[in-house]
Amino acid sequence: MLKVRLQRVGRKNDPSFRVVVTESQNGPQSGKFLEILGSYDARQGKPQLKGERIKYWLARGAQASGTVNNMLVKFDIIEGQTVNVLPKKKPVEKPAEVVAPAKSEEPVAEVAPVAEPSSEEPTKEAETPAPAEPETEVEPKEEVVA
Repeated sequence: MLKVRLQRVGRKNDPSFRVVVTESQNGPQSGKFLEILGSYDARQGKPQLKGERIKYWLARGAQASGTVNNMLVKFDIIEGQTVNVLPKKKPVEKPAEVVAPAKSEEPVAEVAPVAEPSSEEPTKEAETPAPAEPETEVEPKEEVVA
């Protein structure tokens, strides 16, 4: 399938693009394209497009990428609506809140089954676990910029 898409040709921090017709399997940086249909300098904002050739390729079954389609509609080369090229937002899933019964501050000791005390062994009371040490928060150190 043929695609009309942008191919970046500008240097670093200076974006400029070619509008080309290429196979959809070819990567945008492969350099394999059938025809150059125009150019677009992102800093100036006004593209230089060959409208007749773009209409020719679209009539032959080529599909415009989302960004190229929006550019063609904006500059009245083709009729239609613009396409949202940004990905859809995924709804934020709230973590399932676990409803836990209110716990008191003091831990409750579990009662172990009591065997009949023999006269030789003294009775042991249930041991309560030692309270855990509170976690201390580590504050991030401030960076000194000279």
